[in-house]
Amino acid sequence: MADDAGLEFVVDFPTLGDLADAWIEQHCRVPNGFDRGASFRQSDWQFWCTANHYRVREDAVWRPERPLLNQAFVYRRSQVVAPQKTGKGPWSAAVTAFEAAGPCVFNGWASAGEFYSCADNGCPCGWEYEYLEGEAKGIRHPSPLIQLTATSEDQVANVYGPLKAMIKLGPLAELMRVREGFIRILGESSDEDMDRIDVVTSSAASRLGNPITFAVQDESGLYTVQNKMVNTAETQRRGAAGMGGRTIETTNAWDPSMNSVAQRTFESQAKDVFKFFRQPPADLSYRNKRDRAKIHKYVYAGSPWVDLASIEAEASELMENDPAQAERFFGNRLVSGSGAWLRDGVWDAAYADAETVVPSK
Repeated sequence: MADDAGLEFVVDFPTLGDLADAWIEQHCRVPNGFDRGASFRQSDWQFWCTANHYRVREDAVWRPERPLLNQAFVYRRSQVVAPQKTGKGPWSAAVTAFEAAGPCVFNGWASAGEFYSCADNGCPCGWEYEYLEGEAKGIRHPSPLIQLTATSEDQVANVYGPLKAMIKLGPLAELMRVREGFIRILGESSDEDMDRIDVVTSSAASRLGNPITFAVQDESGLYTVQNKMVNTAETQRRGAAGMGGRTIETTNAWDPSMNSVAQRTFESQAKDVFKFFRQPPADLSYRNKRDRAKIHKYVYAGSPWVDLASIEAEASELMENDPAQAERFFGNRLVSGSGAWLRDGVWDAAYADAETVVPSK
């Protein structure tokens, strides 16, 4: 399939992504807007990121006595870089729901006629998914411990808010309960301190260091040594590693002068980190209105809910006082500070050979 920017999304590898996509559409709901309550359907770029995050190693084997967990997958963690309002928050919420109550653990390879049944997994909605022969199968994690992370309570609401709405609006209400300050995942344990989704911020880090099965690190471009969020992110990843868990970072383009977690991840040479960063053509200038329109069309492709005229109006006003922030937030480009000391294209050139898993044109 191709999106509006002409990018091809070809999923020709084994993945739990198709199962995840179908499960999310059945169980998750659009959290707000005129379509609130409708089934949540991933856009092309969202499904591409889901398919890659759940890409299964071709040599993975099912071991019921000791499942492979994160080692069944090609990628240990993922990074998604996209401009504001592309849908990173609701997508992260949907993936979090899948990790909490969906078949997110690799369970071997399907034979003809096999299917996943919600009825067999604590969900009364009646949904079933028939596998293709040879497709990767999934089961629920028996003891999910999940953390949603951001620099502040307001920031973490980008994911936590949509997730709470998804739970209240649809079948997820049978699988999770919104409590005061956390979300209880219904499963094998009745202990309120187990099987849960918690919020972690720089000022609310009481559960930091606990073993976890999954974490979303939202706006990791703001995680720095100065605000102690670098330590938070690294501690979380260690907690996930100990449980065979995985993590996802989402962020706007970052300020390269801040040496953020997002920058460190993007510059990492680790081969088991999936990176999605759709950078606009380097020959387009964000200061030029016509070029800026082309940049917006390119980076917002696959997010049809975004009104590009509204984005242009906000970006144009922001350009008057903080052109660098406008270019980062809406143009999806790496620009330092006010943009005064770096000429156009410097960071694009520096990252020209960076390994980023993006669709082909």
